[in-house]
Amino acid sequence: RRQVQARGVTAFLTVQEGCDKFCAFCVVPYTRGAEVSRPLAQILDEARALIDAGVREITLLGQNVNAWHGMDGTGRELGLGHLLHNLAALPGIARLRYVTSHPRDMADDLIEAHRDLDCLMPYLHLPVQAGSDRILKSMNRGHTGADYLSIIERVREARPDIAISGDMIVGFPGETDEDFEATMDIVRQTNYAACYSFKYSMRPGTPGAEMTDQVDEAVKTERLARLQALLSDQQKAFNAACIGKTIDALIANPGRTEDQWIGRSPWLQSVIVPRTLGAIGDIVSVDVIAAQANSLMGAGAQLAPPATQKLETATL
Repeated sequence: RRQVQARGVTAFLTVQEGCDKFCAFCVVPYTRGAEVSRPLAQILDEARALIDAGVREITLLGQNVNAWHGMDGTGRELGLGHLLHNLAALPGIARLRYVTSHPRDMADDLIEAHRDLDCLMPYLHLPVQAGSDRILKSMNRGHTGADYLSIIERVREARPDIAISGDMIVGFPGETDEDFEATMDIVRQTNYAACYSFKYSMRPGTPGAEMTDQVDEAVKTERLARLQALLSDQQKAFNAACIGKTIDALIANPGRTEDQWIGRSPWLQSVIVPRTLGAIGDIVSVDVIAAQANSLMGAGAQLAPPATQKLETATL
C-alpha cells in the first residue's frame, strides 16, 4: 500500500494511470504507457487512511480517470461509477470528485453516480478539445461534437445543478476559420463554468507534429484571444448566478486576513467566509453576496486588500 500523507482536509488519490486513446496532439500514451487501473481493495484501503488522517474531500486522479475498471469481491467487472459508490459508503467521507475524463468513457454507471450520490460533487471536467468534427477526427478523439453535447445533456438530466469544465485547443494543424467557429459554437452550447484553453504546440513524436498544414502562430493567438474572452464571460456569468444562493462550503484554508477562511464550493470555486462560521474541515452553509472571476464571497466576510478589486454584487 502507498504511504498516505494527508495535507489538510482535501486530498488526491490516484486510481488510474496511462492512456490508450493516442490523441494526435498528446504525448501521454508514449510517456506514461497503456491504461492501468489500481485494484479496488487498494484504493479503498488508501481512502480509509486518508479519511482517518482528517481528509473530508477526495479527488480521484488519472490520465484518463473514467477508464478505471476493476473487480469486486465476487469477480464482477466494475467501472468508475461503481468505484465511486464503494468510496461513498466509507464512513467519514464527505465529498468526492474525479479528473480528468474522456468522453468515450462516460459510461452509464458513471452518469448514474452523479444522479445517485450526494457526496459526488456536481462538477465534471470533460475535455472536448475542438468543435469541428473534421478536426476531432484529425485529433483521433474518437467522438464527434454531437456525441459530446449528447453526453453533456445526459449528465445535466441526471444532475441539473452540475457545472461543466473542459479543455480546448485552438490552431490544431489544418484548422480553418470555419473549424474554429465550430469550436466557438460548441462552447456556446455547452456553457462552461470553467475551461482551460491553449494554442496547439507540436510535441515531438506525436502525429500532430508530423502534419504539414500547421497554423500560423499569429492566427492561433487571435483565435485563442477570442475563445478566452467567451470562456471568461461564461465563467463570470456562472459565478454571478451564485449570488443570492445559500451553498455548502468546505472550509479548507486560512484566508488572507485573520477573520477569513477560504472554503470550497460544490462547483470548485473558492469561497471567502468569516471565521465565525466554523473551523477547517467543517462544511458550512454560506449565503453568497458577491462574485469575483474565480471566487465567491459569503455574507459577513470582508474582502481582503487590495480594496480596488472589482466585484459583481447583489442588491441587498
